[in-house]
Amino acid sequence: MTEKNVLAQRFEASRPHLRGVAYRMLGSVSEADDAVQDAWLRLARTDANEVGNLDGWLTTVVARLCLDMLRARKARCEEPLAAHAAERFASTNDAESDTQLADGMGLALLVVLDTLAPTERVAFVLHDLFNLPFEDIAPIINRSPAAARQVASCAWCSIL
Repeated sequence: MTEKNVLAQRFEASRPHLRGVAYRMLGSVSEADDAVQDAWLRLARTDANEVGNLDGWLTTVVARLCLDMLRARKARCEEPLAAHAAERFASTNDAESDTQLADGMGLALLVVLDTLAPTERVAFVLHDLFNLPFEDIAPIINRSPAAARQVASCAWCSIL
């Protein structure tokens, strides 16, 4: 088996996790799939032997892609979640994954997440939904660990 095939298999094993991260950040199945696919393209152009923790690297790449997509969404003044709620729960080829996504995150949480700024949303999702430490979140949002903690705290204040 070639090195690219092994890398593809490892990526496919991580795909459900990556899709879950992206979906929870973006609230859109199609955008989540785009972010995951873009992560694959970036991995394919990278020397994977230089990556010590592939799952961590992929999660970081997906989180940064989602952050960029959220910022672009704000810049384009896109419509909020309610306008696209049906698409978020549309079925895809993998009914089991769709069920897990829908069970893991309700429409109410998506509506709340849409009220957060992009960095707040990323910090909140990575820490509170995926239990990532602030030391790992900080470089993704270009902040110190203490500032990342504050961003997530601000997200909680906005939610409450």
